[in-house]
Parts: sequence; C-alpha cells; structure tokens
Amino acid sequence: MAPFVCHDGVMDLTPYVDNLRQELAVAADAGGDEARALAERLTAPLESATRLTLLNALSAAMGEVTRELAPGSVDVRLRGLDPEFVVTPPPAPEPFQEAQTSATAPAAPTPPPPPADADDGAMARINFRLPAHLKGRAENAAAAEGLSVNAWLVRAVSTALDGGERATPPGRGKDSGGRGFTGWVR
Repeated sequence: MAPFVCHDGVMDLTPYVDNLRQELAVAADAGGDEARALAERLTAPLESATRLTLLNALSAAMGEVTRELAPGSVDVRLRGLDPEFVVTPPPAPEPFQEAQTSATAPAAPTPPPPPADADDGAMARINFRLPAHLKGRAENAAAAEGLSVNAWLVRAVSTALDGGERATPPGRGKDSGGRGFTGWVR
C-alpha cells in the first residue's frame, strides 16, 4: 500500500481505494470467471462507499486527536473527493505580568465554578448546516479570536445555554485590562 499521501493538508484517498480494488480483484480471481465478472461490476459502486468509510474513520481519529490537543483541534473537511485536515493549535499562553504593587493592582477576578454538568470530556458529533453567509461570519469571528470554528461554536452554544455566564474567559474581558491568568486545565 502507498504511504500516507497528503499535500497542503489534503489527503489523497485514491491509492487506498485503488488498493482495495486490487485486493477485490485478487480475491475474485480465486472464484473463477463468474466471481471476477461480479467483482468488476461491484468495483465502481463500492468506490463511493469506500471513500465514505475512510472519511468516517479519519473523522473519528481526528476526534481523538482533538481531545488530546484541547483546546486546539484538528478538523476534517471534504475538498472534492478527498479529506482536508485543518489544524488549529492551542492558543499560546499569555506572558505573566507581575503587578507593580499589591496596593495599586486589583486582584484578578476569580472565575465562577463550572456548573455541575460541566464538560466531562465526553464528545458528541453532530452535523450542522449553516447558511453560507453565517458560515463566513463564524469563520471570521473564530479567526479573530484565534480559535477553530468548532471551538468557537462550542463556546457560542455554551454561552447561549448558560445564559451568558461563560461568554468571556477570565483575563479577556473589557474590564480586565489584560491582567489575570488565562489558559486551560485538564
């Protein structure tokens, strides 16, 4: 089988589909002329099913990678017939800025405790259809905040469901003046 082929983040599935086609032909040869003819008739319809199965496997694998990279992510997108991988690294930690004196610097706000039903690490996958004009706006908003679209949408849904309590991470609000700590804890 050909090695992993990926150019500019796009993986070429053709070598894997071709390999499966060859394996099917070899297996059909053992069954004689009738089996060989059946394998040839099935090859074309099975190509799209094979690609879909490979895409599902890659998507599940990238879900696992994303869980390990959190808050970074790896998204799998379809470009033509082939998957494209979009890697969003975790945001760089902000440098620690020591306060001038404890009397002149207000204490950093303590973030509220997470709700009882906070993220337990379990992930669920949904298909989400968004009008093109909203998709572009969501991509721009995510890019402006240094987030993947997926991470931005997760935060937007969380904010909507939590009544705005989690809208702004500590140290990023208007009143924080850049003071405080930000980051992620596992």
